[in-house]
Amino acid sequence: MPRTSAKAARFTESVIRETFRLAAQHDAINLGQGFPDYPCPPELKAAACAAIEADDNQYPMTFGTPALRAAIAAKTQRTYPGWVIDPETELCVTCGATEALVAVTFALLDPGDEVVLFEPWYENYQPNAILAGAVPRLVRLREPDWTFDADELRAAFGPRTKAVFLCHPNNPTGKIYRPDELALLAELCQRWDAVLVVDSIYEHIHYLDPAHYRPPALLPGLEDRTITVNAMSKTYAVTGWRVGWTVAPPELTAAVRKVHDFLTIAAPAPMQAAGVVAMGLPAGYYAELADGYRQRRDLLCSALEELGFRLRRPDGSYYVLCDVADLEPSGDGVAFARRLITEIGVSCVPAVSFWRPEHADTGRSKIRFAFPKRRETLEAAIQRLQELR
Repeated sequence: MPRTSAKAARFTESVIRETFRLAAQHDAINLGQGFPDYPCPPELKAAACAAIEADDNQYPMTFGTPALRAAIAAKTQRTYPGWVIDPETELCVTCGATEALVAVTFALLDPGDEVVLFEPWYENYQPNAILAGAVPRLVRLREPDWTFDADELRAAFGPRTKAVFLCHPNNPTGKIYRPDELALLAELCQRWDAVLVVDSIYEHIHYLDPAHYRPPALLPGLEDRTITVNAMSKTYAVTGWRVGWTVAPPELTAAVRKVHDFLTIAAPAPMQAAGVVAMGLPAGYYAELADGYRQRRDLLCSALEELGFRLRRPDGSYYVLCDVADLEPSGDGVAFARRLITEIGVSCVPAVSFWRPEHADTGRSKIRFAFPKRRETLEAAIQRLQELR
C-alpha cells in the first residue's frame, strides 16, 4: 500500500464532523455542530443573489475585494474606536476562519518552532501546528472558571516560541480572557518576540457588559504583534459561505497573503459582495444578536441543570461544556454522546478530543452542546432530553 505522511497519522478526523454524520443517520436534533438553523439577514441573501445575477462569478482580487476590505476596516473602527486598519496593507480575506488559521500557521511557523496552545482547545489548532512541523506547548485551562496558572504559562514560553493561539471568546469553554490574563500574554509575547493569534469569530456573541470584552490587538504591547482572525460565519449565520479574514500589521499580512494565495486563491466573489452589506448593519443588530443568544443559553442551560448535568454557563460563544458523570455510570462522555444520538435523538460532541491524550481523564466525562438554534429547536431537544430522567 502507498504510504501517507507521518504528519497525517498524528491526528484524527474531526470528531465534530463525525458526530454530524451520526446525527443525520439517526435523525437526531443537532446540538453538536455549531451552525445556526435560522436564516441569515435577508439583505445579505439579496446582495449575494444580486452579485450572482450581475455575473460577479469570477476570481476576485486574491486577498479580498477592495470594497469588502474597506467595509471590514470601517466596521471594525465603528465597533472598537481607536482601532484603525489600513485595508490596503493590513487585511487578507480568506475562505473562512478555518483557512485563515491555516494560512496564518504556515505563514508564521517553521519546523521546530514552538506554539503555545490552551487546553481544552478548538480542535483545528493542534493539527495545523503539526502540519507546519511546529511543536505545540500546551497550557491547561482549569475549572471552574477555566483560568490558567501564570507560572505554567511562563514555563511554556522559551527561545523557540513563535506564536500563541487564543480563542477569545473561547470554544469550547465559553471563557472570555480577563484583562490581567491578556496583560500577562502581552508581557510574554514581547519578552520572547512571539505573535499572538486571536480567533475572534465569536466577538459579538458574549454575555458580559461590552466594556468587558476588548480585542487583544488594542492592548499595550500587542498592537504590532497580533493577528486577529474573524469571519462572517457565526455573526451573520452564514457558516456555509466561507468568507473570513485576518487583520495584522503589514509585514505579517504580507506573509499571510502569500500563503493564502497558494491555498485557495480567493474567497467566493458573490459572498464577498454580500459581506460588504453585512459590515454595514447597524449596531442594534449586534445587540439583538447577543441578547438572543443569552436567551438561548439560559433556556438550554436551565434545562440541562435540572436534568443533572454539571456545567458553567458560558460568558461567550454559543457552546456549553457539560460534565455527565452524574448521568453516565461509566463516566464515559463518548458513550454518553452516542447514546444521546441513537436512543434519545439529540446530538452533542464528546469533549475528550479537546484535551491531549495524557489529560484525557479531564475531558473524559464531558460533552459539548451548541445552541445556535431556533427556540423551537431547543425546546424540541429539551423535550427529548427529558427521557434521561
